[in-house]
Amino acid sequence: MGAVTQPGIEKIGVYPGSLALAMPDLCAAREQDPIKIRDAMMIDERSINPLWEDPVTMAVNAANSLLEGEDREKIELLIVASESGVDQEKPISTWAHRYLGLTPHCRNFELKHACYGGTAGLQMAASWVASGVSPGAKALIITTDQSRTHLGKPWEFVLGAGAAAILVSDQPRLVELELGKSGYWTYEIADLTRPTAKVETGNSETSLISYLEALEGAYAHFLCRAKPESDFDTYFQRHVYHAPFGGMTWRAHRTLLREWKTLSRDESWAHFQHKSLSALRYLRRMGGTYSGSTFIGLLAMIEADAGIRAGDRIAVFSYGSGSCAEFYCVKACEGAREIARAQCVTQKLDARRRLSVAEYECLERRRSDLVDEGDYQTLGHSPSDWFEAHYQGKGLLIYSGMRDYYRQYEWS
Repeated sequence: MGAVTQPGIEKIGVYPGSLALAMPDLCAAREQDPIKIRDAMMIDERSINPLWEDPVTMAVNAANSLLEGEDREKIELLIVASESGVDQEKPISTWAHRYLGLTPHCRNFELKHACYGGTAGLQMAASWVASGVSPGAKALIITTDQSRTHLGKPWEFVLGAGAAAILVSDQPRLVELELGKSGYWTYEIADLTRPTAKVETGNSETSLISYLEALEGAYAHFLCRAKPESDFDTYFQRHVYHAPFGGMTWRAHRTLLREWKTLSRDESWAHFQHKSLSALRYLRRMGGTYSGSTFIGLLAMIEADAGIRAGDRIAVFSYGSGSCAEFYCVKACEGAREIARAQCVTQKLDARRRLSVAEYECLERRRSDLVDEGDYQTLGHSPSDWFEAHYQGKGLLIYSGMRDYYRQYEWS
């Protein structure tokens, strides 16, 4: 085995889908306070897939925007993390492997652990790279999720869709991982579940409490293992938290601040604005992205925050219902901001088509009706003319439908 440098992330690509629903529109239709959704929950809009997109297409489209040069030839490990699996046996990773054009000499599998799955994949990939068993090889982790249909439910506002692709190697360009500097916390709880192909259920209050308890447990474990040589404010330059909705990251940051010192609410808010708020730049516009939220937040922070310098330590907290949590560290690389900007995520968000509430409801009802059907086509459905305007000739992978229960994919 050859010696390797500290592993890390070369780059992160984000695919935010092509449709969006504005929260003020949804609030008006549901007779909810838009100020609460905007300021307390920190959500402005959410991504929605047309019928011809699914977790497979999002995964491939996210990674295709990322891979270049010799990347495909060097990827020997492909992990797709999702709680939105499209088949009970066949993993999303097999389709991703095919349509990304990776070599046959590549391990691939699908990983499920609610919103923690992407972090589990990252840690597995980083340990594999650090082992040196295949010098120079790279790992690709893809997180891809979409919400189920929840028309009129209280949690309708925190739903979303999106994918992130994370390229890991021994030559990091975005962030370097500090292997061993992590704390984790696990206990069984049925806070949120997807027991059938249509149902997504649970207790949101239980899940929020579980999230904060897991944060405290994982952070305590981190302190025992990493033994930081300075205080909380000095050791961590920035913080990224899993975001089931943006407002939850504010609660999480206040929880850690209480571990450090007593601050007023205004002082805590100012600290959050400086240390963490920039991570919500994309997430406020995408809604819930499940296993991808910490990676999307990390990319947004590096792109938006001019105060981050090479070597700055960023704390990342990941939580997945069920449950498992991890608190770990990365360090920003020289030139990381340029790497992040190259992904043009804001432009992708701006390019989405805004749906009316009526269009959104029609789309979600039709999507739900097709679950478990064995033969259907997706093209030709609403929104009208959007395929021709946004997809045709653009080289995006689309889901064209089901034929005798076999999923059909093609390039636009």
